[in-house]
Amino acid sequence: MKNNRRKFIKDLALGTAGIAASSMAQGMSVSGMSARSYAKIIGSNDRIHVAIAGLGRRYGAFVEGIVTKENNVELVYLCDVMKKQLDAAGKNFSKKLAYTPKFENDIRKVLEDQKVDALFNSTPDHWHTPGACMAMQAGKHVYVEKPCSHNPHEGELLVSFQKKYNKVVQMGNQQRSAPESIEIVNEIHKGIIGKAYKAVAFYASGRGEVPMPQKAAVPAGLDWELFQGPAPRKEYMHDTWDYNWHWYGWDYGTAEAGNNATHELDVARWALQESYPEHVMVEAEKRYFPNDGWTMYDTMEATFTFPGNKIIKWDGQSRNAYGTYGSDRGTVIYGTEGTVFVNRNGYKLFDRAGKQIKDSKAKGNEAGTALGGGGDMSTLHVVNFFDGIRGKAKLNSPIDEGAKSTHLCHLANIASRTGKSFKVDVKTGRINDREAMKLWRRDYAPGWEPKV
Repeated sequence: MKNNRRKFIKDLALGTAGIAASSMAQGMSVSGMSARSYAKIIGSNDRIHVAIAGLGRRYGAFVEGIVTKENNVELVYLCDVMKKQLDAAGKNFSKKLAYTPKFENDIRKVLEDQKVDALFNSTPDHWHTPGACMAMQAGKHVYVEKPCSHNPHEGELLVSFQKKYNKVVQMGNQQRSAPESIEIVNEIHKGIIGKAYKAVAFYASGRGEVPMPQKAAVPAGLDWELFQGPAPRKEYMHDTWDYNWHWYGWDYGTAEAGNNATHELDVARWALQESYPEHVMVEAEKRYFPNDGWTMYDTMEATFTFPGNKIIKWDGQSRNAYGTYGSDRGTVIYGTEGTVFVNRNGYKLFDRAGKQIKDSKAKGNEAGTALGGGGDMSTLHVVNFFDGIRGKAKLNSPIDEGAKSTHLCHLANIASRTGKSFKVDVKTGRINDREAMKLWRRDYAPGWEPKV
């Protein structure tokens, strides 16, 4: 069964790589580099030495791509600030590898090792950009999990660092590597539903109560200093380190917009072929469990208006799992001649009368709203990263694209925090509002702010 699954992934990877290969053959740019210069990065048959920083729920998405022999990858380091996560990941990989990677809790020491070619960065959100920038400075390629940045300023930094250091940088929005999504988005661009003018991206989950954060002793095995890293120093609060950092203020997380809207808004923007909006309007509120520790909104409706009156809407329900659109997550794209519904399970195509004319189901097993990570779609995205490093394929989500999609999430968060709608410069993504621009960046612990 395992061999059949790996063969399936390999066959899919070859198919999607073929699409990218035609672009490379024509000398098209890949993450800011020409095909000729890109092919010089690493030999197509050379082993890629990788490290993983952040061994929580998401690192499982990288396992299959790393351990599959055909990918010719060596896992040099496992890195995490929590010892029990480091130990658990080590045990997991020991069942799949004939060697033992090194253990390290400090990402800086990992990046000092010249043997490491690439970093998988699946740390908490506040570490994504600083960790990726440090890696590029150290000469490493980077697979940075979504959201690629904690704030708009960091999105700008990532793109600037990539251009300066000329590294392969992919964001972990894995649906960009789903064969069905690639197929239908290409068809939308060719006019299969006429002129695409609107997309509704959505997410519905039944998250429960979270504890009230209270001062507590740092959990055994946790390096709290390194967990905070780039963030301003503060006392440890109960249950912060394990996932609930998403909801306890803005020091570490980016709320549900950064956590999940990143995926669906990316598909919407991809389908509509838009970059930055010209106007943002948001209604957001914490509506559930009023006395628990969740400090952000848990319900959001955002509207992004683009030039030509194209519209992207976000309907985010963190604590109500009702499938308004018939699924727990996905994107609906409207056109003048039809409609498309697409998510991780594939897509459905409808004509203008609402009649379904095609149903393409995904052959993979990527989860919808379940916590954790992994599945064939993620593996394809990881393999695409490896192929990008070797110059064999165009990245499916180069960082300049990933940063634009993440930017929509930041704009929505800023609108919710200020309670204001605002105009946006469609060329730069900058907000035309002084109060809102105060949230363009964050404070850093001394010496931690990335600088180009």
